Amino acid sequence: MAQYDVIVVGGGAAGIMAAITAKRQGTSVLVCEKMPKIGKKLLITGAGRCNLLNNALDASFYNPGGQTLVRSVLGQFGKEAMLEFFKKLGLATYADEMGRIFPVTNQAASVLKVLEMELERLKVMIDLGCEIKNIRVVKNGFEVCAKTGEKETCRKIILCSGGKSYPALGADGNGYALAAAFGHRIIEPVPSTVPLLVKDPCCHFLQGQKVRAKVTSCINGKNVRTVSGEILFTQYGLSGTAILDVSDEISIALNRNLIKNVTVMVDLVPFMSEAALTEEFSRRFEKGVKRENLLEGLLTYKFFLVFRGEVQNADASSIAHMLKNKEFKVIGTRGWNEAEFTAGGIPVEEIDPLTLESRLQKGLYFAGEILDVQGRRGGYNLAWAWASGAVAGNAA
Repeated sequence: MAQYDVIVVGGGAAGIMAAITAKRQGTSVLVCEKMPKIGKKLLITGAGRCNLLNNALDASFYNPGGQTLVRSVLGQFGKEAMLEFFKKLGLATYADEMGRIFPVTNQAASVLKVLEMELERLKVMIDLGCEIKNIRVVKNGFEVCAKTGEKETCRKIILCSGGKSYPALGADGNGYALAAAFGHRIIEPVPSTVPLLVKDPCCHFLQGQKVRAKVTSCINGKNVRTVSGEILFTQYGLSGTAILDVSDEISIALNRNLIKNVTVMVDLVPFMSEAALTEEFSRRFEKGVKRENLLEGLLTYKFFLVFRGEVQNADASSIAHMLKNKEFKVIGTRGWNEAEFTAGGIPVEEIDPLTLESRLQKGLYFAGEILDVQGRRGGYNLAWAWASGAVAGNAA
């Protein structure tokens, strides 16, 4: 049984970064990864393109409760440090019109490969198929016990075991129990950046239809967030980028706080004001346009079929108002297999913001999605993994 300086639990983005950073300081490092390969989840990020980070990287793009911690961590390892890190690994990158930064190959496999090459160069030990069952404090550090019965000891531990999204790729939340054993509270994890369940016949009828729209989430009668983007109508409800972008607060409200009064308001014609749309319909009526053709050039014919009653029996103003303010009652979210991220985890107030060391157990550090930090889509969550992994690895 070897004695390591640092054991990193979890071989995802945060764990890989923590291992590289710690090893570069001359410490002996072991990565324990339960899957047969490290970085499995990294390969699907950014739809397989790996959205590394974002040009507009600051704490405001994260959940309010996590912003103080994020600000401290990004202050130590921010955008320029991340870009320099990958540049030195030989990875060329570019930013798209939305500020999202990708490898020039547009392949997540390229990112994982350069990271693996660095781990190999540094001779970081990696134990694959190693699921940690428990961690206990021993003299001069910790003893880590795997489900196979294998045991290792170390001076310090960095828990980077992730959240619960995409369990098939190894993220099943097992790290929460390891943290709880040291007295850490766990904020109930719920799916984040996830499609919504909506009981509305028009979703079923329009399934497969995509539209550009403006979406506002509303919880207990209060507007929470408004975004523009794509909506995809599905058999179960609503998906698409705009829906994913408003889903975080909705999921917390429904799944953790058990709030029932949750809706999304959809503007199906976001490129025209309500007054302009009313005027356009009035003009069409004056020209003698048939009601069944009233939406042509604005929405597909399927939308007329769905809203036939309103279009056939209402005036221009009422039709315009309905299309600009279509309300959907949200009754739930899709599950972990379709959630991009996790909301919840270890409370940030239990973590030292400068080192990411546990305030409850000396020598225990955290990085990545296991903490109650969630960023928006667009590279913010992966940026948090790189930054927190680097800070924890440096401190350990």
